[in-house]
Amino acid sequence: MLRHFKAEFFKTLSHPTRIRILDALRDGELTVRDLQEKLTIEQSTASQHLAALRAKDFVVARRDGTSVWYSVSDKSIWKLLDIARDVYERQLVRNRASFDSLR
Repeated sequence: MLRHFKAEFFKTLSHPTRIRILDALRDGELTVRDLQEKLTIEQSTASQHLAALRAKDFVVARRDGTSVWYSVSDKSIWKLLDIARDVYERQLVRNRASFDSLR
């Protein structure tokens, strides 16, 4: 059960645009239009990825008049994304060291 949850969880995060959306929401709620402008993506692209994130409870929506505002449902997601960035940076350092040793 837990393994299935983890697999689905990471599958949802497997698209770079979804990660960009989650990172953009660090500063607070945004509308589709806000995300579209901030990330320079099409409205349909933003909506499609928000729907995927909403379906897995990564984001929540709040209606205010004609606008729908999106926010992250669990702020600990940013810890996970920060850890992934740290792993990436350490791998870059190791790869660079390996490359430099071959010269």
